[in-house]
Amino acid sequence: MTTAFPVLLGAYEPTTTAHEPAATADGTAATADGTAATAGEILDRCRELVRPVLAETIGRLHPWVGEMAAYSFGWCDVGGTPAEGAGGKGVRQALAVLCAEAAGASGEAAVAGAVAVELVHTFSLLHDDIMDGDQTRRTRPTVWKAYGTGPAVLAGDALFALAVEALAAVPGAGAAAGVRRLSVALGDLVRGQADDLLFESRPWTGPEAVGPEEYRRMAEHKTGALLGCAAALGAALAGAPENTAATLDRAGRHMGVAFQVADDLLGIWGDPAVTGKPVHRDLRQRKKTFPVLVALSARGPGASAAGQLATLLAESPDAPDDATTRRAADLVERAGGRSAALAEADRHIDAVERCLDGLPLAPRASAELRTLLGFLARRDI
Repeated sequence: MTTAFPVLLGAYEPTTTAHEPAATADGTAATADGTAATAGEILDRCRELVRPVLAETIGRLHPWVGEMAAYSFGWCDVGGTPAEGAGGKGVRQALAVLCAEAAGASGEAAVAGAVAVELVHTFSLLHDDIMDGDQTRRTRPTVWKAYGTGPAVLAGDALFALAVEALAAVPGAGAAAGVRRLSVALGDLVRGQADDLLFESRPWTGPEAVGPEEYRRMAEHKTGALLGCAAALGAALAGAPENTAATLDRAGRHMGVAFQVADDLLGIWGDPAVTGKPVHRDLRQRKKTFPVLVALSARGPGASAAGQLATLLAESPDAPDDATTRRAADLVERAGGRSAALAEADRHIDAVERCLDGLPLAPRASAELRTLLGFLARRDI
């Protein structure tokens, strides 16, 4: 089998001009022309730093497996023809780079960690799409849909192996510590995914129902663990003290809960043109997301809507129609699920801010972390 993917690697050129933001007088991140760096510019800069090494790492795979990996990043189409897509936002790799810079080092110090967490994240997406039966991601067929379930599992396994290899190759004592940190995050990620899958078989109401606090723990493990690992790895590889790395890990875990809750809001009310997924998708799939769980537990003014929502969910079929999902979304909002979810995201953002405030971080990188934080927590919700 031949593939165009090696050509893609060899021809890689940055799609934007990398720039090193400066710090303004008040510590706000700024671009070379003195304007404040946006979240998009921050993500672009970090992707441009990491992508050549990420592409070279993926290039070591079997050509067919490498093609699937490149497809998952949006770098090629099925068959290996180069594509224009940049893949995902690269949040985790950006956290690793920014936290290295926040610790006073160059972002290059964190590239191995950034590559590792990005590979693990993509591995988890490949497997999650299979477990959830999702057929599209970023407006394209998912890897299992495009190549088959078995090949997608194989590609995910290969990315996981590459992630460990990337960290193990770090010179000095940082390699073993980095692999241990990644292993802990992976264990938490599996725990969170297991809980998320088990939630599906539990009732909507009653003593066996999933409660909001249980959901928070799941979100911290499934989403927060890898964000925390990315932040801590970046700082640790830059030579930061263990206390700094641990605090950034905790900040990343809070960020993960905020990110997951924001994702839940997008899963119900998000614009398909932005999310790449149908409106009310999570309700159509009967997922137990934070806004729904909070709405079901509503008391006071929202109790009536909560009761109606519980009845609707209990009586609706496994594949509810559009009218049913619209009705469910309205009841979730009337029961206070949407506003409570926004408040929950804000609460965890405040916790991240407190973590950052307690650390001696480089001003520009700290400002960029906060800019990225606001973007992740809100996006288009």
